[in-house]
Amino acid sequence: MRLLPRLLLLLLLVFPVTVLLRGGPRGLVAAAQDLTEDEETVEDSIIEDEDDEAEVEEDEPTDLVEDKEEEDVSGEPEASPSADTTILFVKGEDFPANNIVKFLVGFTNKGTEDFIVESLDASFRYPQDYQFYIQNFTALPLNTVVPPQRQATFEYSFIPAEPMGGRPFGLVINLNYKDLNGNVFQDAVFNQTVTIIEREDGLDGETIFMYMFLAGLGLLVVVGLHQLLESRKRKRPIQKVEMGTSSQNDVDMSWIPQETLNQIMQSRRGEAINFLMGFAMYWGLYFTVSLISNKTVFYHCIC
Repeated sequence: MRLLPRLLLLLLLVFPVTVLLRGGPRGLVAAAQDLTEDEETVEDSIIEDEDDEAEVEEDEPTDLVEDKEEEDVSGEPEASPSADTTILFVKGEDFPANNIVKFLVGFTNKGTEDFIVESLDASFRYPQDYQFYIQNFTALPLNTVVPPQRQATFEYSFIPAEPMGGRPFGLVINLNYKDLNGNVFQDAVFNQTVTIIEREDGLDGETIFMYMFLAGLGLLVVVGLHQLLESRKRKRPIQKVEMGTSSQNDVDMSWIPQETLNQIMQSRRGEAINFLMGFAMYWGLYFTVSLISNKTVFYHCIC
């Protein structure tokens, strides 16, 4: 039993030695060659990957150039270097809603050939995306020939919509022209974000008409109250005090003609009728004013 561990230890030592002796130095050389071949294949694969990356990097600039060329071909026409434009707003760069905005565009031909100015247009765009139109105004046809070293001035006007008041929008003003060879050009004379100013409501016709009705209404109320107080005073019973037959307050009405008494009674009836007519006119004006105010509110709500 004591020899068994020793035999196992001996076998463990002898077995690897016999394996090495059977392979010999050739086995070691083959293993080394295998390692070098593996390293070479790894290096070759790395070099191939680097070449592929270089080819991709070389292809990218050409793709970008092609994209830029396509954009230039498909984009809008640009301004000519032989022309110059200026813009002047008549009332300053204020854009009140529902009011006329006028501006002048100056065109200068600095070249040696004639330019034909075709049209002038303006539009409001969405400030975050100028491709989205908010309000597009009608293009103004010009068809004006500008000789070399000459200038021309064009006037254009538009009205911003009333619901646009108090909001920012992109204003784009384009001048379209071409040369004698048929080359089309477009100059963005104005391309900025502006704020539409809300209109301050002053004394217009409706307001004056409303004030006149209110003044008439107040006058009718005063007249009606006055008539009411007068009628109440007349209706108060007079306290009769017995003064005897010798009192001077006893008045004999028999001497007054009947026609005069009839006129007195008619005047009293006329005052009562006037009071009733004033009262009716008061309520009629009241209902008229209320209807007008309701229509005005309804109109503003629709707008």
